[in-house]
Amino acid sequence: MKGRYLSLAASVAALCLTVTLTGCGAVDGLTGDNEVTLRVVAADYGDNPQNSSVPYWKNLAEEFSKSHPGTKVEVDVYPWTEVDAKVAAMVKAGKAPDIAQIGAYADYADAGKLHTVDELLSVKTEADFLGPLADAGKVRRVQYGMPFTASTRPLFYNEKLLTDAGVIGKDAKGGWQPKTWADLEAAAKKLKGAGVATPFALPLGREEAQAETMLWLLAGGGGYTDNEESYAIDSTDNISTLEFLRDKLVGQNLTGAVEPGKLDRQAAFDAFARGEVGMLHGHPKLLKQAGERGVRFGMVPMPTVDGTEHPAMGVTDWVMAFKNGHRKESGQFLDYLYEAKNVTAFTSMYNLLPVTTSGYRAMEASTGEAAAQMKIFLTTLPDSRLYPVGKKSWAGVSEDIKQNIGKSVQPGGQPAKVLEAIAEAARKADGAPR
Repeated sequence: MKGRYLSLAASVAALCLTVTLTGCGAVDGLTGDNEVTLRVVAADYGDNPQNSSVPYWKNLAEEFSKSHPGTKVEVDVYPWTEVDAKVAAMVKAGKAPDIAQIGAYADYADAGKLHTVDELLSVKTEADFLGPLADAGKVRRVQYGMPFTASTRPLFYNEKLLTDAGVIGKDAKGGWQPKTWADLEAAAKKLKGAGVATPFALPLGREEAQAETMLWLLAGGGGYTDNEESYAIDSTDNISTLEFLRDKLVGQNLTGAVEPGKLDRQAAFDAFARGEVGMLHGHPKLLKQAGERGVRFGMVPMPTVDGTEHPAMGVTDWVMAFKNGHRKESGQFLDYLYEAKNVTAFTSMYNLLPVTTSGYRAMEASTGEAAAQMKIFLTTLPDSRLYPVGKKSWAGVSEDIKQNIGKSVQPGGQPAKVLEAIAEAARKADGAPR
C-alpha cells in the first residue's frame, strides 16, 4: 500500500506487463465478434522482480477469461512510484483505463468520471466489504472507491532491549502490555538509562509523516476530522498530543539522535532491524525485515493517552472503475477480483490484511506462527479509522503535514500554530464539509 497508510514498497525497476486474453487487437474497447476489452492498471506491491505483482494479475485475468469468453483483459502493472501518475496522464489524455488499482479516487469521483460501487458490484460482493473501509470509499455519502488491501499499525518492541532495561521481567510471561502514554514514557526512560540509542523511534519525515501523526492523534482522542467528517486538525486534543511528543519524548531525548522531522519510516525500520530501537509503530513489512535479522520482538495495540480505548488507524489502497461504456464487464471482473480465494491469494503474498468480511474470517481461522502474527494487525481492523481520502483536498493536506508537522515537536516548537496553519489551509481547500 502506498505511504498514505500502507507503503509496502515500490519496485526496484519499472515493470509494465500487458496480459492479453482471447481475441485479437482491440479498437475502442471492442474486438471481433463484439468482444469487449477491459483495460486495467494496477500497482506493483513487490520490492524486487521475484515477488512482483505481475503473476497475480496475469493469473487473475486468465482465470476470469475462462468463465467470460466474451471479454478479454489487458493489465498494466506499474511500480508505486509511477502508477498514480500513469493513471492521471491517461485520464488527462482522454484514455482512462476501465479499472484502476491505485492510491486515491476522490479527485476522479468529484469530477464525475467514476461509476458508483452499486452500479458495478453484485449485492453479495458490495455487502462483503468491511464497514469502515467501505465508508472511507465514499464522497458525499456515495461509494466510488473500493478498498483493495489494508493494514494497521501496532506498536513493535524489541524484547531483548526491554528485558535488559528492566521494562520486562526476565521471568515474565505474556510479554509487555502497555496501556497508557505514561507507560511508554517510563519504558523509554529505562531504555535510555540502559544505553539504547533510540528508545522510541518517531518518524515524522516526509516518507510517511501523515501516518505516524494520525496514529498519535487518534490515540490522543482526536484525529484529522471530527465525527461529522469535517477537518478538525487544530482541535484541543490534537494540540495536547503534539505537546506530549514535544515535551515527554523529544524533549527528554527519548527519540534518538535524528530529529523526528528528518527521520523517514524506512530508516526507522532499518534501525529497529539492527537492534538499535526499543519501540516504534510498524506495519507487516517489518515482520519480515526484523525476523530476517534475528530480532526478537513483540507487538501490542497502540497505547492511548489515558488507557481508554480509541480507534486505531487503518490503511488501504483503492480500486475504481471509470465510465468507459463497459460498466457490466467491469462489474463482472470486480466481482471476480473480490472472491475470497483471490483476496486471500493476494494478501497472503504480501502479508496484508483482507478488506472483506469473508477474507477477514478466513485469516482469523488460519493457524501457524505467521498467522498468529498477522492476527495482531487483524484485530484492530474492523473498527479502524482511515485517512479522509473521500476529500479531494486530502492529497494537499497530507503534503502539508509531511512538510511541517516535524517542526511542532522539536524543543521550542509550537504545536498549536503549526496545526492551525495546516487546518486553515485544509478548510480552505475543502471548501465545505463533505
